[in-house]
Amino acid sequence: MSEAGFHVHGPHDHELEHASHGDATSGMINQIAMFTAVIATVGAIFSYMGGATQANAGLLKNDAAIRKTEASNQWNYFQAKSTKQSLAEVSRDLAPADKQAFYQAKIDRYEKEKNEIKTAADRIEAEAKEADKQSEVQMHQHHRWAQATTALQVSIALAAIALLTRKKWLEYGMFGVAGVGVTIGVLAMLHI
Repeated sequence: MSEAGFHVHGPHDHELEHASHGDATSGMINQIAMFTAVIATVGAIFSYMGGATQANAGLLKNDAAIRKTEASNQWNYFQAKSTKQSLAEVSRDLAPADKQAFYQAKIDRYEKEKNEIKTAADRIEAEAKEADKQSEVQMHQHHRWAQATTALQVSIALAAIALLTRKKWLEYGMFGVAGVGVTIGVLAMLHI
């Protein structure tokens, strides 16, 4: 303070005075910082869930491929039995009467075996289709988690820009985009 009663503030003194009284921007900074920490945590959880569902989808798709191979093997086995049955039928038709019963027994056995193989092949094909279907469901859920994570990342970027520019409309945009991200995350959690 000068002797004449005048008090002159320097720029640094002015900033210290505002900081000690707390101005409107410090509240905004604290609010955005807290918001960013919470959204980053939620985003990390969403990201983990997205990775888990993607891994599950891959495992289910792999299981479907294995089942399809098993079904193909069964159908090849069925075809081999059909070929043997056809040869037995030709042999029966060309064999003398006393040998025809022998070949007919083989034909009957091959027919029974083919029915068992067909039942197994159909069951394995159904398992493959179910695994494919479950894989698609997991991939859909993965995409939801990825969309939610992306929206939260955009929200965090808007938070950083809002802090730098101190624009209130960016702060509102940050909250809005985060709301969209959380909503998509809830949809993923509900398998929608």
